[in-house]
Amino acid sequence: MTIRILLADDQEMVRAGFRMILDTEDDLEVVGEAANGEKAVWEAEQRRPDVVLMDIQMPVVDGLEATRRIVASPATAATRVLILTTFERDDYIYEALQAGASGFLLKNASPEELIYAVRVVAAGDALLAPSVTRRLLGAMSRPRSRPGLAAPLATLTEREEEVLLGIAAGLSNAELAERLILGEATIKTHVSRVLMKLDLRDRVQAVAFAYESGLVQPGAS
Repeated sequence: MTIRILLADDQEMVRAGFRMILDTEDDLEVVGEAANGEKAVWEAEQRRPDVVLMDIQMPVVDGLEATRRIVASPATAATRVLILTTFERDDYIYEALQAGASGFLLKNASPEELIYAVRVVAAGDALLAPSVTRRLLGAMSRPRSRPGLAAPLATLTEREEEVLLGIAAGLSNAELAERLILGEATIKTHVSRVLMKLDLRDRVQAVAFAYESGLVQPGAS
């Protein structure tokens, strides 16, 4: 199945570079481009891409607001957003997660990392660049706890809470299986149940939930 991609970046050279990289793959197809966030939302609704590669800083409407609109619109509910930026500021990372992005990748990533990220996000998984994960887990500057999330958190079993803690620590399913001494298929089942019980879209939202609920404290290991 071909993965349809929309490029949203205000720099034409950047879009051309992404297109050149992605068009080399038989299963990837760039179906449109946008130079600002407003056009990105319009293009997404018209073309219904599987993945939008979204820059954060763009004119008219920035990438964060464009992401919110795309995720919230019934017309593009199935579209996933992969944030691409040169910035590693913690507030951008957190806001991107809150906006509904399914991944966050720095523009200095290699072509192989970009291609991998698109495939991961299109498959319904979530992706954070390693440097972004480290910042999110260890360098968030202020608490973001929302006590109202205690009730949904209480619906998790002890094992499911352990899985959520592992997700928040950036562990893969394989790493979780090794840590909890369970089969990887069992871990996948637990992850699915965690997302379903907490009404979360993917693992990226699970990381944000773990912080907002107070389960994980900023700066904690």
